[in-house]
Amino acid sequence: MKRLTVLSVFILILYLFHITKAEERKVVIDLTTGDLKRFEIYLLSGLATNISYYKNKLIDVDVIVVIHGNAYKFFIKDLSKSPYKEEKQLIKKQYEIYQRLKSLHDIYNVKFQICEAGLKSRKIDLKNIYDFVKPVYTVFVALVDLQNKGYAYFPIR
Repeated sequence: MKRLTVLSVFILILYLFHITKAEERKVVIDLTTGDLKRFEIYLLSGLATNISYYKNKLIDVDVIVVIHGNAYKFFIKDLSKSPYKEEKQLIKKQYEIYQRLKSLHDIYNVKFQICEAGLKSRKIDLKNIYDFVKPVYTVFVALVDLQNKGYAYFPIR
């Protein structure tokens, strides 16, 4: 009888662990677009909306945005010290973009990674990138590693 009780408790613990274990979705966003409107729609607005969809279903979402290509310009602190210093519309919206990106990071726990090789080739100083953005060796390495860890791939071009 004691064996049955120990086994029953063990099964109950396994069952409770299974039903309380939160589901999770993992996605890596391959962000290359330099188009402001597309960036706002798909990343700044769309990402928060989609994360909220999963959160409302009690599903955790782990999102990593890998930045390269023409998307560097959205993550620069001082545009006057960058190749994008002449983009008037970007300069006008820079503070709002920063606030929305920071919100994605702080509220939705979105992680941002930026290709260091691309920064060097464009002569953008890593110190001129927002503090919540972390450098990665290359975009290739970041995307391969994340996809091999089970992250779904979603491009924003």
